[in-house]
Amino acid sequence: MLFTSFYSPASHWTPELVFIANPVKHVLKLLSLLVVISALWIGLLQASIIPQSHTWLLPIYFIVSLGCYGLFMVGVGLMRFPTCPQEALLLQQDIAEAKDFLKQKGVDVGSN
Repeated sequence: MLFTSFYSPASHWTPELVFIANPVKHVLKLLSLLVVISALWIGLLQASIIPQSHTWLLPIYFIVSLGCYGLFMVGVGLMRFPTCPQEALLLQQDIAEAKDFLKQKGVDVGSN
């Protein structure tokens, strides 16, 4: 969503539309990258630096390499996924409290 309403209860400001520029910046970056890649591809087709049979495959190579990069980044993200032992303990305490609350209300939550 490009627009959101902003209201600060501590101030005298009224609700107003605030433009969020971050998604637009990302779109512009992607479009400029697409234009650069397209210009490079068309330039290679015109200049015959690379044989014609190979230049027609460049978009496919680009898509495959982009997919490989995406998979690599997902793998790196999974390897670097942070573990939070304190949050795990707090979550287990919350689960125990919820089970006790439900038992008081007469709901069978099981022995686990």
